[in-house]
Order: sequence, then structure tokens, then C-alpha cells
Amino acid sequence: MKYYAYYPGCSMEATGAPVETAIHAIAKPLDLEFIELEDWTCCGSSPYSGVDKFKAIGITARTLAQAEKTGLDLVTPCSSCFTILHETNDLLKENHKLADRVRGALSEVGLTYNGTVRVRHVVEVLFNDLGPKTIAATVVRPLTGLKVACYHGCQQVRPSYGFDDSEYPDWLDKMAVALGAEPVNFPLKARCCGSSLVISEPDTAIELIYRLLQNAADNGAQAMITTTCPLCHLALDGYQASVNRKYKTKFHIPALAISQAIAFALGLDFKTSGLNGNITSPQKLLEPFMATQSRSTEVKIPAA
Repeated sequence: MKYYAYYPGCSMEATGAPVETAIHAIAKPLDLEFIELEDWTCCGSSPYSGVDKFKAIGITARTLAQAEKTGLDLVTPCSSCFTILHETNDLLKENHKLADRVRGALSEVGLTYNGTVRVRHVVEVLFNDLGPKTIAATVVRPLTGLKVACYHGCQQVRPSYGFDDSEYPDWLDKMAVALGAEPVNFPLKARCCGSSLVISEPDTAIELIYRLLQNAADNGAQAMITTTCPLCHLALDGYQASVNRKYKTKFHIPALAISQAIAFALGLDFKTSGLNGNITSPQKLLEPFMATQSRSTEVKIPAA
């Protein structure tokens, strides 16, 4: 069993609930345990840093200090949270004057941070600590023949964290193959989904979502497999009706978070996989796979 400190982030408590349901559903079968941090708070996201940079760093440092007490790697599913936590962690290691000031603020609430935490994304954990071959060995409901566009999003690989190519990453593609699916060519897989703009600039956000859906459809995708980021998943799953209204399209491309896709391939039902919470229902697309559930045969994983 591998243990991790787990920071869900605010969106997982609401719009990202289906994605998180699947994360917890797959943990035990994959010998993982995500231990949620006690009394965690919002990471501040990017808007807060524009209001008060130091306070934004301070509230993120509080999360890092809580994680440090566990002695475990800090894992988050949200790409925005990952970026903020990772950036703050780097700043505190590189800027000693800032780190001293932050330690002074943390001491007021009985905390300290010594910079020992490793911040990680759930997708990176699944890929590097388990790997496609291990995931493939757990599959009982292979997604054989399902053509998928794998969407990594813009923040999971930018700025470069040394995990994967920032322009054309393939983590999700390799995990999709492990599940039996067939990734299609998807040039826009690391472009912005527009989720941060749906309130302030809705027309721009809908256009960005349209481009991704059209690119997936043009390349023959029957479904999308997304990163676990709740914002990316909601944009692609929840705004297809808005895109269809504006662009007179008829998109119905189910968006499955990689956690949901793994849960389904492990043989879990729709509710346990969180799939019943998706707005663009994948039920009709996935029903044929439920009827053919069996222990998977050997899956060939592409070389790195």
C-alpha cells in the first residue's frame, strides 16, 4: 500500500464531485491510500495572488505546513491547485527572505514549514508510482475499440515540471491504452479549456471549449479522457450544450476523467465510478462494455 497526503481543493467539494468519487473508488484496488489533510483551506488559486501576493502565498504555505507534518507526498487532483502549491513550494525554497517572512506568519497559528514536501498531481502518481502495466493488470472490463481523445490540459504540464512534454504529453494516452482504449491523434490536448473564463469572459470560454470538442470529433473520438482537474472536466463535460447552442453543432462526446475511466475498467458500476454525475451522459456509449466484462488479456503498452 502506498500512502499520500491528499489535498482535494474546493472544486472537488462541488462540481468536481464525480471525479473525486472515482479517485477514492480506485484507490483501494490499486493499493493506494489518499489521506485527506485535516482543516485544509482554499489554495487561493490565481485570482487571490492578484489581490495580495503575500497573503496568497501564506494560505498556500499553511497547506504545505500541514502536509509536512504527515511526512508524506502531497497529492492533488486539481491542476490549478497543483500549479499554485508547486509554485509556492518552489518560491519558499528559492527566496529565503520570503520564506522567513512566511514562517513568521505561520508561527502565529502554531505552524512552521521547512520545505520538505513534494507536491504531486494525481495523474503523475498514477503514471509513475503505478504505471500503465500495473493498471492494465487490474482491468476486468477493457474498453476495447473505444476511440478516445486524451485531454491533459494546460496547467498539468506547464510550466515544465519535467514529467512530460509540455506541448504534446502522452501520460493519459498510455493509460488509456492500458484500459484497452484507442487514443486518437489530438493536437489540442494541452491547450486551455477556458474554464477560468466561464464567468468573466463566457464567449471566449465557449469558443475554447468548442475548439477542443471539434478537434476531438474531427479525429474520430467517441469520448474524451480528461485529466482529474475538476475545472477541465466540467468545461468539457458540462458546457457541450452551450457550445451546441452557439455554434449550431450536435456534440455529444462523453468526457471521462481518467479516474472514472479506470474505475469503470476495474468493473465498478456507474455510481461508484462517479459516471452517474456526468452532465454529458456516457451510459449509452459504455453499456456495450458492461455486457462483455471479462478478465483482460495482455495489453501492449507503447514504449516511453
